[in-house]
Amino acid sequence: MTCPALPDGFDFTDPDLLQSRVPLPEFAELRRAEPVRWIPQSANIAGFQDEGYWAVTRHADVKYVSTHPEIFSSSLNTAIIRFNERIERDAIDAQRLILLNMDPPEHTRVRGIVQRVFTPRAIRALEERLRNRARAIVEAARAHPGDSFDFVTQVACELPLQAIAELIGIPQDDRAKIFDWSNKMISYDDPEYAISEQVGQESAMEVIAYAMNMAADRKQCPAKDIVTTLVSAEDEGNLGSDEFGFFVLMLAVAGNETTRNAITHGMHAFLTHPDQWDLYKRERPATTAEEIVRWATPVNSFQRTATQDTELGGKHIKKGDRVGIFYAAANHDPDVFDNPDVFDITRDPNPHLGFGGGGPHYCLGKSLAVLEIDLIFNAIADAMPNLRAAGDPRRLRSAWINGVKELQVTLG
Repeated sequence: MTCPALPDGFDFTDPDLLQSRVPLPEFAELRRAEPVRWIPQSANIAGFQDEGYWAVTRHADVKYVSTHPEIFSSSLNTAIIRFNERIERDAIDAQRLILLNMDPPEHTRVRGIVQRVFTPRAIRALEERLRNRARAIVEAARAHPGDSFDFVTQVACELPLQAIAELIGIPQDDRAKIFDWSNKMISYDDPEYAISEQVGQESAMEVIAYAMNMAADRKQCPAKDIVTTLVSAEDEGNLGSDEFGFFVLMLAVAGNETTRNAITHGMHAFLTHPDQWDLYKRERPATTAEEIVRWATPVNSFQRTATQDTELGGKHIKKGDRVGIFYAAANHDPDVFDNPDVFDITRDPNPHLGFGGGGPHYCLGKSLAVLEIDLIFNAIADAMPNLRAAGDPRRLRSAWINGVKELQVTLG
């Protein structure tokens, strides 16, 4: 097996690279020739005092890392594979309070509490309201004046925000605040937003403070809602106000940014694969949402840190090494998917890793995300069946989010 030839300095977490494209050809070369490869980085460029990370690109290996938290920790260096090089270590360590960056047993305790939000009964209770909201969002976009409109701001961002607001009782009038704060938290790498690491951290604190105030209000005046369920009677196994704050912080990114980008990438996929859009409008396959998530893979990568010396893909990984698990690479693995580079909304089975590779960090809100995607595309197909692209998507400059800032469309 020959080592793949990558250009000197090639880094799968380079935000300039990911602003232009997802490096699928390079992922394919690594899967073929060196599925676990050391990627050197200059000291501290990612915010860590080390010399790089291991890139894991095969579906089976991404699943292995994801399902062995005792060997591959989310907490030691957090799950974020690249911060701004100016970040202080204390700011990285503070993020261990977020569920995404916890290891068992603490992760098990907190997840066991917050998963009450995502029970099948809770999601079913939201469905009709979200269906009506999806229709209203699309109708409002259709009535937008002018020849074209931005699909991201007019359609894709709205339903995930409104779903979170419905789910945990955030007043709809406050959803713009959550949208603004979550954008600032993840956009520090994009110069167009002119957002510093400090602004991102301040926005995170705004979200936490907002949620903690909600929790304090419910403790004083309980209501028949999810917040009360999560925070009342803290001594009986519920969340403290600060834990609830960090949970809402995670929702602002994991439940908003990811679904918004899946919807945007899905619409772009339909617009560039008109045969699939025609098929969807005719038949509305139940397999559509899963293929959209596979194709979009909104989170390009997370990382883990080795807690001990181990081997993976024939490579010796030392205790303390960072390991990047690249979901986009796994979701195009030909050992798992027939014709992985084809967008096929009838794909079944579809064991993609767009919701994570299994294990303790498998996406809590998968069923809600699938519902949102189904509802919004049904509404678009009903009200705007002749939608057309009016320009190429403008991608977010980010080291780990596969994001789109703008997608201009026209009603055709």
